[in-house]
Amino acid sequence: MVDEKIVKMVRKALDDAPERKFKESVDIAINLKDVDLSVPKNRIAEEIILPKGRGKVLKIAVIGSQEMILKAKSVADVVINEEDLDTYADDKKSGRKIANSVDFFIAEAPFMPVVGKKMGIFLGPRGKMPRPIPPGADPTPLVKSLRNSVRVRSKDKGTFHVPVGTTEMSVEELGENIEAILKRVINKLERGKQNIDSIYIKTTMGPSVRMM
Repeated sequence: MVDEKIVKMVRKALDDAPERKFKESVDIAINLKDVDLSVPKNRIAEEIILPKGRGKVLKIAVIGSQEMILKAKSVADVVINEEDLDTYADDKKSGRKIANSVDFFIAEAPFMPVVGKKMGIFLGPRGKMPRPIPPGADPTPLVKSLRNSVRVRSKDKGTFHVPVGTTEMSVEELGENIEAILKRVINKLERGKQNIDSIYIKTTMGPSVRMM
């Protein structure tokens, strides 16, 4: 059962948002307090599977050997072999483009050092370094889970934003996703809820509504 207070605030955010002719994202902004984010171990860096999904299609890329590419072709949106990595390393424009357009990357474990060397400059700052999988493994389960996942990163800032779904989802679905995110974030904070100063929710074009 979703917390009624969360559902109420989600409903208010959706009701207060002007009607648009396109599907808007719904995000929450989490403001931390009494956390020294200059210390890397205190930062939030999580990938969370949302129980009700993202409400939109995410783009997944798989990097690996020819065998891995063949397995991934039917489930991934982009497949990248070693020659492609060389292309991205040599052509920074294409490297930035692929890094911006893909939501999550998966790489066959032996390729991780090569990816770090040739694409780390593009993926690292965006928090998109690949999830490794064993050589020859079936990438299908990981691709499916990442399609319903969200990346939560505080970096060194006291405020960070997390997408929780879209305006086409129900308030209960959005509320359930928010609960899953907050549970993980609170568990990662040294003092739990006491380290959260405030939480706001808003649609892409709508006003912010304070949830906490």
